[in-house]
Amino acid sequence: MVEVGRMRWTNRRGSLDLTRRGVIMGILNLTPDSFSDGGLHRGLADGLAHARQMLAEGAEILDIGGESTRPGAAPVEAAEEIARVLPLIAALREHSEVLISIDTSKPAVARAALAAGADIVNDVTGLRDPEMVDVCRHAGCGIVIMHMRGEPRTMQHNPHYNDVVAEVAGFFRQRLAELTAAGIDPATLCFDPGIGFGKNVGHNLTLLRDLARLQVEDRPLLLGVSRKSFIGVVLEDAAMDQREWPTVALTVWGREAGVRIHRVHEVRRNVEALRMTEAILHGICADGAETG
Repeated sequence: MVEVGRMRWTNRRGSLDLTRRGVIMGILNLTPDSFSDGGLHRGLADGLAHARQMLAEGAEILDIGGESTRPGAAPVEAAEEIARVLPLIAALREHSEVLISIDTSKPAVARAALAAGADIVNDVTGLRDPEMVDVCRHAGCGIVIMHMRGEPRTMQHNPHYNDVVAEVAGFFRQRLAELTAAGIDPATLCFDPGIGFGKNVGHNLTLLRDLARLQVEDRPLLLGVSRKSFIGVVLEDAAMDQREWPTVALTVWGREAGVRIHRVHEVRRNVEALRMTEAILHGICADGAETG
């Protein structure tokens, strides 16, 4: 049971108090074809080195993925996905207490990752597979429910909404009710509007403008905008290395709007922006002390 007036997100290692302090989730893709960092961290040694760097820079959750979900991405067999992610999850769990999230929509991958020490399942399909619901319920893990229209190969083919904010918020409310009825503890749920997943630039900007309307009861929001293509469209600059500072700006904007979990590639700048924003909003320093 979540205390009245407090925002907590429960996972297999306990509960994150997000009432006044957000967290950075560092992205670690073990894929050859992710849109911004595909192939950079495919081996165990490279993956561990990058994980340690993100932890040193202030990431409190590591989100590990073995299948690209970029627009047009080809599907990966579960066995291949497991082979990509399990060695890193096991190695991290052996040496660290960091919260580990597995970015997958496959029940077999989630089950294997949880057995290896993962704490959170981040599912871009929103736990639509009943088997994934069973896996998460039995594990008692944290869960990220993301909104996506269609599937990665086709999701950007002329997406249409009558009211994108109302439709995404309605999806969140529906999934909260359905998953609670299926035996999922609502305290384990977190919601992600799925920026760029079956949405055009206008949809993305509208969702960002109205993030506060997406809040479902006392459940935290997760925002994943890091390096995404709509940034390049808005700024009329397609260069990937020009998207870092706009991502930082969006972290600040999201935190002001109530987002507590920020999924990013580049950790340090976003941690610093998050803490500075919280010092202004709540008078809290990075160490948790109040400034008076």
